[in-house]
Amino acid sequence: MDAIDRKIIRELQADARLTNQDLSERVGLSPSPCLRRVRNLERKGTVQGYTAIVDQEQYGLPINVFLSVRLEKQTQELIKTFEQQVQDIDEILECYLMTGSSDYLLRIVSDSLKSYERFIKETLTRIPGIGTIESAFTFGIVKKKTTFPRLAHFEDAG
Repeated sequence: MDAIDRKIIRELQADARLTNQDLSERVGLSPSPCLRRVRNLERKGTVQGYTAIVDQEQYGLPINVFLSVRLEKQTQELIKTFEQQVQDIDEILECYLMTGSSDYLLRIVSDSLKSYERFIKETLTRIPGIGTIESAFTFGIVKKKTTFPRLAHFEDAG
């Protein structure tokens, strides 16, 4: 991936609805080579899809919870079971395998504290092998970006 591919990605992260003409102008290419590069990035799986960024509160899910999970044991079976089951839980938007005192960090969204309590009692705790759960509620979002930072050593070269 070169500096132009990175420029294309940053522009698409900022506005995925750009026309190919507008995108090509922003990255300094003619439309045909720009489209070829975009298609190549999609084919290779670098660009994995396009989505709308929606205001979470207006949608009706004002509560963000970061939930730390520690498994009882770090066996292959428990890890596989946990990771498979979180895939099917809609309230879990993100799940990261961690180092340190927790095994996983999850980002959960909810419409209310009551719904979050129900989620914990009826969904999350039914996953086998969970040892401890610790919740941290957010007061608000200070910064949330959808674009990666520039990589100076690549962009200076291009």
